[in-house]
Amino acid sequence: MAIPRSDAPARADLSGHRLLVCRPQPRADWLCRELAAYGADARPLPMLEIAPLPVTGETRSRLLNLDHYQHVICVSPSAADQLLAAMDEWWPQWPVGIRWWGVGSGTAKTLRQADLDCASPVSGHNSEALLAEPALSAAALTDSRVLIVGGEGGRGLLAETLQQRARQLDSLILYRRQCPEYSKEHLNRLLGDFNPQCLITLSGETLNNLIRVVQNTDQTLLHRQLIVPVARVADDARQAGFTNVHVPSGLTADAIAACIAQAALPPSLNKDSDSRE
Repeated sequence: MAIPRSDAPARADLSGHRLLVCRPQPRADWLCRELAAYGADARPLPMLEIAPLPVTGETRSRLLNLDHYQHVICVSPSAADQLLAAMDEWWPQWPVGIRWWGVGSGTAKTLRQADLDCASPVSGHNSEALLAEPALSAAALTDSRVLIVGGEGGRGLLAETLQQRARQLDSLILYRRQCPEYSKEHLNRLLGDFNPQCLITLSGETLNNLIRVVQNTDQTLLHRQLIVPVARVADDARQAGFTNVHVPSGLTADAIAACIAQAALPPSLNKDSDSRE
């Protein structure tokens, strides 16, 4: 019988915690199930909807010529989902000779589950971390063609930087993000009756949509725990008036659960209170 190591990190206990998960579906439901395993009562309120775009001639051409690229980068799990669906239609077998990348570990995991050898940043889960990878340096990309897969809009840092580094940079835009519409009654049930102590918003756009949607209700969110993905979004949240903002060490369920548990500790025990990391 295995004996647990005494130096192993303790599993976060979220018993009694009410959490509102604002990720797009189906990942909102997935994260709710994962956090429920820690004892939390987690419920979904997606603040983004993913709407696939019609396939244009340019989209079809880039899909059919995927094997012309040395690097293909998916910017999010939704980008990975949409790319895999498109490849399944156009490629009987996955193209070879490509180095696949996910901006975060969740995106990379989605591609790996489809038997693609996908890498993600060794440290961090944003564009800056990916751009720090040696294989994506200017010296490494001098003769490379790079394809970025994502949705309409979003940050331009990744494309702007790789445009300067790579021999050729193209984009494959497969979806648009939309803010869902909810009735005032539905929002008041989740924000008022359920009364979550913690809100999980894992992108800047998700946070902005939540702020906009809540303006149509009688609820206030500014003093509840807020989990955001990176320091840049944390700064935006504070500027919007949130007072209890935290950044997890990663975007896995384990890291998010640990961050929530740490944030709930009394200030004297919470060395990461109002984390700016």
